[in-house]
Amino acid sequence: MSTTVSCDGKCLCGVVKIHATNVQPHVGACHCGMCRKWSGGPLLAVECGSQLTIEGKENITAFSSSDWAERGFCKHCGTHIFYHLKGTEDYIIPAGFFDQPTHFKFNHQIFIDKKPDYYTFANETENMTEAEVYAKYMPAE
Repeated sequence: MSTTVSCDGKCLCGVVKIHATNVQPHVGACHCGMCRKWSGGPLLAVECGSQLTIEGKENITAFSSSDWAERGFCKHCGTHIFYHLKGTEDYIIPAGFFDQPTHFKFNHQIFIDKKPDYYTFANETENMTEAEVYAKYMPAE
């Protein structure tokens, strides 16, 4: 069982604040095309689950990026705030959103087979391909 941490963060303009109390301190990189387009590179994020408080929800715009997820951003400053799995209360939040991410450890990458050749991380990580991610997380039809 892994230890969780509490984290606080806010968007660039400060109107959206998050306090998360059950954060897995493991940063993952997603190399899928949508995450790269959304973030301008790989999305480096942490799993926050559902134990979080969002202040300033009225300042968030959510975009339904797939049948199973939506992406939230501040409608004032554009800060990327979350990747949310529809039908759950589970949130994945960019690691850089949090004010003091010193307790995070980069340890996994998903959609590794979609990663462009122009960058490589030096860390040794657990890597999953697109097919492995879908097999693990998508419900069987």
